[in-house]
Amino acid sequence: MFSGSRISHHLRDYNHLHLGFEFGFGLKFNSTKKPSKAHLNSHLGLVSNKNLNHFSSSSFDFGGSLVACIQPNSPFAQSPSLSHSLSQQEDDGEPPSERLSAVAGGIVALGKFEALHIGHRELAIQASRVGVPYLLSFVGMAEVLGWEPRAPIVAKCDRKRILSSWAPYCGNVIPTEFEVDFSKVRSLTPRQFVEKLSKKLGVCGVVAGKNYRFGYRASGDASKLVKLCEEYGMEAYIINSVMDKKQDSRVIGLDDSKEQGQVSSTRVRHALGRGDMKYVSELLGRQHRLMLMSNDKERFTRENNRISASKSCLLNLSPIEGLYENCSVVIGDDNFVPCRVTIDTSHIHLELDDIETCILIASQGFSLLGVDFAG
Repeated sequence: MFSGSRISHHLRDYNHLHLGFEFGFGLKFNSTKKPSKAHLNSHLGLVSNKNLNHFSSSSFDFGGSLVACIQPNSPFAQSPSLSHSLSQQEDDGEPPSERLSAVAGGIVALGKFEALHIGHRELAIQASRVGVPYLLSFVGMAEVLGWEPRAPIVAKCDRKRILSSWAPYCGNVIPTEFEVDFSKVRSLTPRQFVEKLSKKLGVCGVVAGKNYRFGYRASGDASKLVKLCEEYGMEAYIINSVMDKKQDSRVIGLDDSKEQGQVSSTRVRHALGRGDMKYVSELLGRQHRLMLMSNDKERFTRENNRISASKSCLLNLSPIEGLYENCSVVIGDDNFVPCRVTIDTSHIHLELDDIETCILIASQGFSLLGVDFAG
């Protein structure tokens, strides 16, 4: 137990809502609405636990107990959600008021947020309960650490749609992403990192999972985060990981020392690699959306009732090669056309029952399409 720790925020109850996602261009399952031409053209046990509500899922143990909570004397300052990034504000020549404007007074959830899965959503929910929610994640890690390039799980152009779908879980507030240039914080000690959050960014509090590591060479853990946040007058909320009770890492063939049964981006990648789209949907809390973008060299092509795109058009990670039933294509905001998807070594093929819609898609020259895969 850390001396001086006080629990003075009691989180309000909330109900998790089940949503359909109908934003932008994409593919959506379970709809037969035919598009018109008009549409086509337009937690650690540091203090006593307090149980939180759980999601209504038999496959996951959300372990949603608040296990560490520190409250300074100063109240929260409400801040508008702005989409600035730290990498754009690192110039010390800027006035402090400008450098603080993006997340000042907010609550930042800490993590990589690669897949935007249900564990990440739980962090955002916790942040929204006690302040203005932000997702603070690092960019450029692969380049700095020398990792092999790989396709993202979520296309960058699709992240706003997903975060918007979280709003009903987060008090009708859309969490805002706040990107940190990893090269500019990599060498910071745990203390220096927390000091930056407090003094330079004006953050009021942080939310992290109990397995969160931070600071140079991941030398800081959740208990260190709690202690440092207390020293710098910030709140620290450490929550238990969302656990995947359905799939044991040994059963699904994961050989990862970091795997302790929690929902993770690694599990999402592994499930996509097996083509288990039902499992992917459970981990994400939504259907996986594959985004395709044509360009001058690679265009979408049509043959009869089939639209095809080269894999070079992919903006994010696709499932393994194979046939996928019960998918659908979305055109505009509210037109959903069922389709079957075939992925081979070089192309993605969308087979529609409606030849007229297929012709219209090709003739309108859409440059961006998405594919939702049903479980």
